[in-house]
Amino acid sequence: MIVVISGTNRPNSKTRIVAEAAFAHFKEKAEEEVRFFSLEDLPDDILHIDMYDPEQQSSALRAIQEQYLIAPNKLFIVAPEYNGSYPGVLKLFLDACSIYAYKESFQGGKKAALVGVAAGRAGNLRGMEHLTGVLNYLQITVMPQQLPISSIGGQLEESGELLAASQNALEEQVERFLAF
Repeated sequence: MIVVISGTNRPNSKTRIVAEAAFAHFKEKAEEEVRFFSLEDLPDDILHIDMYDPEQQSSALRAIQEQYLIAPNKLFIVAPEYNGSYPGVLKLFLDACSIYAYKESFQGGKKAALVGVAAGRAGNLRGMEHLTGVLNYLQITVMPQQLPISSIGGQLEESGELLAASQNALEEQVERFLAF
């Protein structure tokens, strides 16, 4: 199973547009189940001292973890650039999910692919590098070919869909990940 993750909790984000486009490509091309998860859907009580106690963690967080981290063997993460890296909420999500069922969530041959989204010209290269380090620490194998999408505001049609060039690059990334 593959899970596409929109790596920000910012409402109506361009990251979500990219993640939904990737999800559509996976639905068309994958021979396995594909799910979509946006960090917008995290429970409000995720950031609480109880997150460090597996017995006290939010039941909503546990359900998300079971469905979107434990169940899949592949993660396709779309992460925007926030302050020269990836969003803190994405790190918080990974940290919170490391308390309960750590091995099942992260180890056992899981793979990941990364897409960076940025308003600037680097496409969140630094953030993808930081995220790769964290995922490698969690023993998740990250596909070496990462896709930076730069100047995201200029990569969208008036309708809000990705321009053809970015759509094609994203489709190629999906195909590479399916073969990975």
